[in-house]
Amino acid sequence: MHITKSFRHTGRGAQLRPDIMPVLSAGRHRSPRSGACFMEFASFLAGERWSDHPACTHPGLAQMARAVNDMSSNEGRGRLSTLIPSVIGLTSDDPRLELVLAITAVTAALPDAPLDRQHALAVGGLVCQEALHRLGGGGPVEVDGPFVEALASAPEAERWARRFLDRNQRWGHAEITERQTHTTIAMAVDGVRSACVPRPDDRLYAMLAESIALCERFVAAAAPSAPVAAAPVAAAPETRRSVQV
Repeated sequence: MHITKSFRHTGRGAQLRPDIMPVLSAGRHRSPRSGACFMEFASFLAGERWSDHPACTHPGLAQMARAVNDMSSNEGRGRLSTLIPSVIGLTSDDPRLELVLAITAVTAALPDAPLDRQHALAVGGLVCQEALHRLGGGGPVEVDGPFVEALASAPEAERWARRFLDRNQRWGHAEITERQTHTTIAMAVDGVRSACVPRPDDRLYAMLAESIALCERFVAAAAPSAPVAAAPVAAAPETRRSVQV
């Protein structure tokens, strides 16, 4: 298993400097001059080609960040910039992490989402849960218990989803694709944004922050122990970069 936990130029956990503080906006941008979404600015800080799909971040987490960025209000989106350094270098090729992120997103959204979205979320969560069980479960992250509680909070949606899957059994047993998990994550973010509860921006921020923490736990548990260095090594000088946004 290949695990990446570091990045060039600024280092994991670096703080944004005032000279490159982003003004985040929704959607994709051709260059920094036209603005930046959450993941585009992450690609810049990581020293990658300008993109909202950089290699420095796990694809499922990047999907969560893009969806939260786009569905936050202009005011709420500005708060997200403090989370950008946390996603850089946070990735894994373990296929379970994609499913864990999708199920956790559904768990957060399902109790308060509008009814029509609850149906789709319950189907997506159950399909991802079945796929995760085929891979041996969520490993270091427990998802079944919280997901069961979320389903119990929306019993009509659970009944509808299970009837749907009984009639369409191929959905529950087919190999799940990254596109399906990303659709489930986007639906969950939309469910949180559309819920009739106060302060949706705060909930979206918490959803992304909790997903980042989940990825950190998953990656840390899967990573091999680092060897003890024989002598301290001087840190490489930070490469200062600036961008006009």
